[in-house]
Amino acid sequence: MSKDARFDYGWVVVGAGALMTCVGFGTMLSLAVFLQPISDAMGWSRAGVSAAATLDFLCMGFAAFAWGALSDRFGTRIVVLAGSLLLGLGLVTASQAQSLWQFQLCFGVLIGIAAGSFYAPMMALASAWIDKHRSLAVALVSAGMGVSPLTVAPSASFLITAYDWRFAMLVIGIAAWALLIPASFLVRPAPQGSSVAIATASHAPQAEWTVAQALRTPQFITLALAHFACCAAHSGPIFHMVSYAMVCGIAPLTAVTVYSLAGFSGLGGRLLLGVLADRLGAKPVLVGGLLVQALSIATYLAVAQLGQFYALSVVFGLAYGGVMPLYAVLVREFFGARIMGTVFGAVSAFASLGMALGPWAGGYVFDTFHGYTWLHAGSFAIGLAAVAVALSFSTKRQPSLDLDRAAA
Repeated sequence: MSKDARFDYGWVVVGAGALMTCVGFGTMLSLAVFLQPISDAMGWSRAGVSAAATLDFLCMGFAAFAWGALSDRFGTRIVVLAGSLLLGLGLVTASQAQSLWQFQLCFGVLIGIAAGSFYAPMMALASAWIDKHRSLAVALVSAGMGVSPLTVAPSASFLITAYDWRFAMLVIGIAAWALLIPASFLVRPAPQGSSVAIATASHAPQAEWTVAQALRTPQFITLALAHFACCAAHSGPIFHMVSYAMVCGIAPLTAVTVYSLAGFSGLGGRLLLGVLADRLGAKPVLVGGLLVQALSIATYLAVAQLGQFYALSVVFGLAYGGVMPLYAVLVREFFGARIMGTVFGAVSAFASLGMALGPWAGGYVFDTFHGYTWLHAGSFAIGLAAVAVALSFSTKRQPSLDLDRAAA
């Protein structure tokens, strides 16, 4: 294989990763569209249905660390193939659930474990294939999360309206198998000895980290806490965006377009902030994006009209979408490629815990106060905390002596 062919195939891997994050996260986040139809049809509380999303993110978090370690050891293809099979299984079985606990088990546990197999392993693999435009490459893999509200959510809404929620979820499950299983076979390891591998090695940290050493560093703790707070801040407003718009009097299908616009804007944010990070550095771009995210969440306290929702969706989507890939860039720059799957999987686990908080909290707030004011106020405060933590991240590496002491 020629040098140019190797480089070009890296972008094929990036494309496969974007498709996987689109379908994987799209199916999870589509529960926002299913929330009211399932609650109305089955008589389950919104908090009970929302708990499936909480389980999704909890299971995805624990699974992400395991999937990342497995991808470092056995390769990424087998990991994403297993996740693809499990994702479709979770959707198909959830569509046939007769009780709330069955739905929470199938949609919350199976789909959460499956989704964890895509993000961290494919982000690590993309950063190994692409060096010169690494921030853009991981942004494109993450961009699948931004595309999902434009594809999975509207498809689910159409199928629910035309048929019912069970049929819609069954069709999405079968479609996930049809798309992801073939895409898994496009995944290849980055070639050893290529210009990409050489470039990657030349930019690796001077010290060779072990996983145990990496997980004890202040830098890992800072990134994990920042990612947790970031996701805890935006997960509630995102998941309950459709429901909040409907509470404000917006028609259901129109409310879905508000959610879809935020997702489309998130796609642009990933690309924009990815390019800016390649030029300005990942940390300052991350801090700026987190600040815009927090201010956008606070603005939800003052919006009620459709035009206002659309305008805020653009800004909010740019911010929350744009910051997500930057954590992977910082992990890669500080800890290197050799253990990136494991370390970023661990960081993603904390992010998933943050994502798990929002859906449940939003459902609880709505069931208790019949509104979302306290959800947005609390999310704003957590968003400001994310800014403060990200500001404290230090890019200064420990000398090898410190590493030896940490290992002792």
